[in-house]
Amino acid sequence: MLKRFVNYCKECYNELAHKTTWPTYKELSHTAMVVLSASLVIALVVFLMDVVFKNFMLFIYQLLS
Repeated sequence: MLKRFVNYCKECYNELAHKTTWPTYKELSHTAMVVLSASLVIALVVFLMDVVFKNFMLFIYQLLS
C-alpha cells in the first residue's frame, strides 16, 4: 500500500515537473487582467440591475400607497 502511494507521488511530481506546460509571466499576467476585467464588468452589471430593481420596486410601492 505504501509503495503504491510513493509511486503515485513520484508520478505526480514527474508529470508536474516535466510534462506540464506552464504559462509565461506575460501570458499569466494577461490572463489575470482578462479575468479581473470580466469580474469587474459582471459586478458592475449586477450592481446596476440591483439599483434599477430597487428603484422600480420603490416606484411600485409608492403607487400602491
